[in-house]
Amino acid sequence: MSSSAPDVTVIIGAYEAMPYLIRCLDSVEAQTLPAGRIEIVAVDDGSTDGTGEYLEEFAARTAIDMRVVRQKNSGGPSGPRNVGLGLARGRYVFFLDADDYFGEEALERMVAMGDRAGTDVVLGKVVGVNRGAAKSMWKQTVERADLYSSNIKFTLSAQKLFRRDLLVRLGMKFDEELKTGEDALFTMEAYLRGNGVSVVADYTCYYLVGRDDGKHVTKSGSYLLRFDSARALMGLIAAHVPPGPKRDVLMVRPFVITLLPQFGPALLRQSDEVRKKKMELAAPLLEAHWSPGLARRLKVNERLRLICLEKGRLDLLLDILQFMKDGKKPRVVRKGLRGRLYLDYPHFGEGAALPLSAYEVTVPEWIGRKRVDAPGRQSMAVFLRRLSGKARRAARSARPHTPRRAHEV
Repeated sequence: MSSSAPDVTVIIGAYEAMPYLIRCLDSVEAQTLPAGRIEIVAVDDGSTDGTGEYLEEFAARTAIDMRVVRQKNSGGPSGPRNVGLGLARGRYVFFLDADDYFGEEALERMVAMGDRAGTDVVLGKVVGVNRGAAKSMWKQTVERADLYSSNIKFTLSAQKLFRRDLLVRLGMKFDEELKTGEDALFTMEAYLRGNGVSVVADYTCYYLVGRDDGKHVTKSGSYLLRFDSARALMGLIAAHVPPGPKRDVLMVRPFVITLLPQFGPALLRQSDEVRKKKMELAAPLLEAHWSPGLARRLKVNERLRLICLEKGRLDLLLDILQFMKDGKKPRVVRKGLRGRLYLDYPHFGEGAALPLSAYEVTVPEWIGRKRVDAPGRQSMAVFLRRLSGKARRAARSARPHTPRRAHEV
C-alpha cells in the first residue's frame, strides 16, 4: 500500500451485490484520476452470493490500493460505511453503493471542483438506470451552491464527495440506530456544518442502478422507521438553524419527503389502529416544528394534510385523501380585493373546519396540465416577460439598417 495519502477513498459497503459489483468496481478502475491517487475500502456485510470472494479477487489484481473487510451482517448500510470511514486515508471520501457505478471522469472532476472551490461537499450529477433519479439540482455547475435557495437540499443520499477532514474534525458517522434516512441525516449535517457545497452538473458522475431482483430496496420495514427518520432530520435542522425563513426552507424536506408519504391515499386502506398510531407519532413533530412560514412554502394539498394532522382531524384528512384518490381536480377560486387564489379541496369555505388560508395558492401548482401561480408570482412573471420583450425590441431598433440584397429571401 502506498505511504502517501490518496486524493480520494472510495468506500463501498456491499451486501449480496453480485453481479452488479463487477461493473461497480470496473468503473472505479476505469477512472481518469490515476490509480495512485485512489484508494478503495470495501466492506462485505455478510454476503452469501460470492460478493466477498469477488472483492478479494479484484483487490489482488487491481493497481489501486484496496482493502477488503469481511464482517457479519450488520442489518443496514450505516455499519459498513462507518467501518470504511474509519479506515480511509484519502483527502476526500466517496460512498459508492455496490449496485451503482461511476462515469469515467467522475472522481477527477469532483476532486478538481473541491480543490478549486475549497468546499467540503461536492455533488456529481446522478442519473437513474432502470429507476428514477432526482433532476432539479443538476441545472448548472456551481462552485458554491446556496443551501437555502437551491435544490441541493432535496438530494441527501450519501453518494457524494466529502472532505474527510470535515468528517474527522466533527466526528461525523452514520447513525446506526436509524434503519432508514441515515444518509439524509449525515449529508444534511455536512451541508450545515461544512465549508460549502459544490455541484458538478455538466457531466454524469454517478449512475444509480435499479436492480431487477429488487434487492436494492434496503428501506423496507415498519412505517415506524419513517417517523424515526423524520424526527431525526427535523431535530438536526432545528439544532443548527434558528427559527425563521431559513429553517422553514429546510423543514420542507423532512415534512414533504419523509413525513407526508405516510399520509397519502394509501392511508385509506389502512386499519384504524395504524391510522391512530400514525396520528399520534405525527402530533409532536407538528407541535415542535410546524410554522406559518413553513406552511406557505407548501402546495395546498400538502398544507391541508399537515394542518389536519396538527389539529388531530383524521376525519377531514380522510376526506381530502379520498378526493385525491378519486383523481378529482380542485377548482381555482379568486377571492378578496387582492385577488388571492384558492383551491377548493374538501371543506373549502366551511370556516370552522379548516382556515381559508390553508387553501391559498402560495407556490406554483399544477391542476392537470395547467400551471397556477400565486398572484404576486404571476405579476412578477408578467413583468419579467414584458421587460425582456422591451429589451429585445430596443436591441432590434438599435441595429443599423442594412438594405437587403436581391438574392436574400
